[in-house]
Amino acid sequence: MTKFKDLNLSEATLKAIDKMGFEEATPIQSETIPLGLTGKDIIGQAQTGTGKTTAFGIPMVEKIDTKNDSIQGLIIAPTRELAIQVSEELYKIGSGKRARVLAVYGGQDIQRQIRALKQRPHIIVGTPGRILDHINRRTLKLENLETLVLDEADEMLNMGFIQDIESILSNVPAERQTLLFSATMPGPIRAIAERFMKDPEMIRVKAKEMTVSNIDQYFVKVHQRDKFDVLARLMDVHSPELAIIFGRTKRRVDELANALSLRGYQAEGIHGDLTQAKRLTVLKRFKEGKIDVLVATDVAARGLDISGVTHVYNYDIPQDPESYVHRIGRTGRAGKEGMAVTFVDPREMSYLREVERTTKKRMTPMEAPSWDDALSGLQQAAVTELEQVIAKNDWAEYRSFAKDLLDQYNPEEVVAAALKLITKEPDRTPVHITNEAALPQKRDKFRSKNSGGYRKSGSGGRQGGGRSYGNRDRKGGSGSGRRKYSSN
Repeated sequence: MTKFKDLNLSEATLKAIDKMGFEEATPIQSETIPLGLTGKDIIGQAQTGTGKTTAFGIPMVEKIDTKNDSIQGLIIAPTRELAIQVSEELYKIGSGKRARVLAVYGGQDIQRQIRALKQRPHIIVGTPGRILDHINRRTLKLENLETLVLDEADEMLNMGFIQDIESILSNVPAERQTLLFSATMPGPIRAIAERFMKDPEMIRVKAKEMTVSNIDQYFVKVHQRDKFDVLARLMDVHSPELAIIFGRTKRRVDELANALSLRGYQAEGIHGDLTQAKRLTVLKRFKEGKIDVLVATDVAARGLDISGVTHVYNYDIPQDPESYVHRIGRTGRAGKEGMAVTFVDPREMSYLREVERTTKKRMTPMEAPSWDDALSGLQQAAVTELEQVIAKNDWAEYRSFAKDLLDQYNPEEVVAAALKLITKEPDRTPVHITNEAALPQKRDKFRSKNSGGYRKSGSGGRQGGGRSYGNRDRKGGSGSGRRKYSSN
């Protein structure tokens, strides 16, 4: 493995990298950094999570002249979440040189950004629309730009930003270094490379093994109309300590968060329409345990760094395997076990197979629990809660009341009544969840004639005749075993 100290970097940058805890470069870093330092144009084909921000960030920072107050580096990113994440990492890389980094994106007060631009940042990270807005207002002056980076170019294509990108590229100096990073290379992205890059060097990095050994992965085959009740019952069975639920659309996220709240869960949603302030408030509440269910779109969840997430539920299966890996990576962190459950409409089974091919791991079929199973799960959570109170040994002031009760009733009756009192029984409050169209069907060209199709999530998928609800430990699951409910 290549070490950063062998890449001919300045002392200031090496010190910053060391402070970040990096010692060995990832494959894309070891290939991109030396080329980037020579000023070559680069096309990097790499997925999220390969370390590409540091790969393009180090050469950019190394070239920055901090005595020059003009903008010397520009990174274009598809989402504000990614723009913030990239700017934070670049700020750390550039801390030794005192390089000034600014993120500009939609949803934030533009006047505030204009004031920040007057502070003469060296590097701008932004979303296409907001960068173009500043160019048109003449608040973003790029005549001295030396390095331009297009990050997640295929994602920007999918989001309809291709014209904005072309407009930005036509407003930057012809003499510059350009680095383009993309997981895939569709035609329009190749066309941009041909038009706006000079003899680019191609770097392809094979995706790292996209699976996490300490995450138990399950799927439930379920029709759209039944998804929410299955979700609610599964959560009652699992009693997750902190859970993230992924939905495909903003409407889906809003409806799920509202429906879960109606059913007594402390849930809130985040998606691209929220202000940054609101999003940060929700994430803070989730990290502090004030809400225990976060509902999110892929875009809003990008770059989330939250410890203690015990369960991830994919209410809608994502369209591409990379998104699946990104989603389930929110759990099973810091050596702890996690659980991921994916709901699959029968018409979307080909997407499940594609995920399995990518992760090289079969998901275990899970049977949808009944209302009785949900009640049993909640009863077990109540038992665990009672045991935790006993273990704390801080109930001395209740001892006299306990003796009085035991004088009148037998111990079994007293304990059963106490458990009934603290058990939150399954809530069947009516909710409305709009049906979303299934993903477009595609022919499964990889299907093996020996595979025998797929096991059903019903009795055909049982191992040893027992039911599988994904419980590693019904006594408390992977968290405390306690479901926190809102008081209303």
